[in-house]
Order: sequence, then structure tokens, then C-alpha cells
Amino acid sequence: MKKKKVQRKKSGEITDDNGKRWKYIAFSGAFILLVLLAFAWHYRAGIRYYLSTLGKARGTAHKEAKYDIRNVEIMSSHSDKIFGLDISQYQGDINWIEVNTINDQFPIDFIFVRATMGESKVDDRFDDNWKAVATRANLRGAYHYFRPNENSVKQAKNFIRTVKLESGDLPPVLDIEELPKHQSMDSLKVGLKRWLDEVESHYRVKPILYSGDKYYTDFLQKEFSNYILWIANYNFWVEDLKDHWNFWQFSEKGTVRGIKGNVDLNIFNGTIEELEEITIPFKN
Repeated sequence: MKKKKVQRKKSGEITDDNGKRWKYIAFSGAFILLVLLAFAWHYRAGIRYYLSTLGKARGTAHKEAKYDIRNVEIMSSHSDKIFGLDISQYQGDINWIEVNTINDQFPIDFIFVRATMGESKVDDRFDDNWKAVATRANLRGAYHYFRPNENSVKQAKNFIRTVKLESGDLPPVLDIEELPKHQSMDSLKVGLKRWLDEVESHYRVKPILYSGDKYYTDFLQKEFSNYILWIANYNFWVEDLKDHWNFWQFSEKGTVRGIKGNVDLNIFNGTIEELEEITIPFKN
């Protein structure tokens, strides 16, 4: 049996390979460093906030740093707009005296409170939260969680029976997130329109429509684009409102002193004066 010839590289060739390898490593390291520096610069306000809180008690449950960093950065870059919360029984017992700012920096100008769900359910803390928000210097609004497989008119009557809107309150909100199980989307849309019409007829103000970005784009945009829209999109890389978003729920992991754990954060695409223009008018 013949032995195979083993090809050996000359010493110069080995040196060239090592040189190329080190150049590649150096280039890759420099590129990664530039990316990290660019990220740090882009999110500098959020990172600065997070570093300032290390070792300090914030009065809220611990969360991953990335949420605070993104939230602060978004609010910092939209200083010409106003911010608000939406709450429900899931926030538990809220210390309302402390509820003034988001991340101890950004004033809270409006608060939406969950009122009802489906045909007969009422949020366990609606009465307490609704009365508490009225004592604060915030605009307040109430929303209904729509259940697709329950009667839409009965759902509207549940909301009307529960919520007594006053002059200066924000319009009622219809929250639609679920897909129907026992009916077509066309049938669901008919039900949504019945709820909206019933509620508008009672309060004499056009309701706000809340939904997820994809849900609205896929199913609702054609028939419901003439409503004031409140869109949820938590994508980390989405940093600005689309033109048709009147409200943007940009995070479900907000930090607010006085609220234990997470809370939803929202931006209104305008000024406080513009938001006041859509509230229920005062009677002469």
C-alpha cells in the first residue's frame, strides 16, 4: 500500500493565514463595538435612566432593564405629545397619591379604566378606580372588553348600565382583540358596529376603537377607519406613531410609582388641548 503524500504549508503561508484570521477577528470586534456604541447612543436617555436607578428602591416590581430603557427613550423622543395609562383589576390596589409620573419623569395626562367585559361582567375594581381617577388632575375614560361570541347589544347595555360619563370625560372605548370562534368576521363586524352605534346613541359622542396593529390592519381597517383609533404595538423596534394612530399603546410593561408591577403605557398623538377637544362637551 502506497503512503499518501502529506502536503505541508511553508512557514510563510502559515503566517499569512494567521494574519488573515487576526484581521477578521479585529474587524468583527470593531464592528460589534460600533454597533454597541450606536445602540447606546440611540437609547442614551433610557440607559441613563436605568443606570440612575440601580441600587435605589423604585416602589415597583423589578423588571428587565430593556423595557424601562425602551419606554423612556420613546417618551423622550415624543416630548411634544402627552402620555397616559390604562388600568384594570389586574393592577390591584393602587396608591393613587403616588400616581403622578411614568418612570418618575413623564407626567400622566390621561387614564383609561376598564369597566366591563362581555354581556354581564364588570371589572372588580372599576368603581374604586373610576372614582379615584376623578380626584386626580387627569382626563379619564372607560373601556369595554368585547367578547366576540356574546351578544353585542347586551354588551353595549352592560357598559351603559355601568359607566356614567360626565362632561370632560373621554369618549367610551370599544376594545376588540379576540377572533370569533363560532361566527364569521363579517358577522363580528356587524356586532362591533351595533355596539358602537348603541353606545354613541346613548352618550351622544363617537366612541374610540382599540385593537392590536395587526388585528386592525387585517380585519377592521376598511369598515372602521373613521373612528378615533387606539392601536397597540409593543414591537421593540417600532419607535414612532403611524399617521392614523390617534393613541398608541406602546408598552405593557410600564413603571409607575404607586402601581405594583406592570402597567400599560400610551401616547396621544397630539397636545393636551387637542385631547381635550374630543372629550364630552360641557353642558351650557
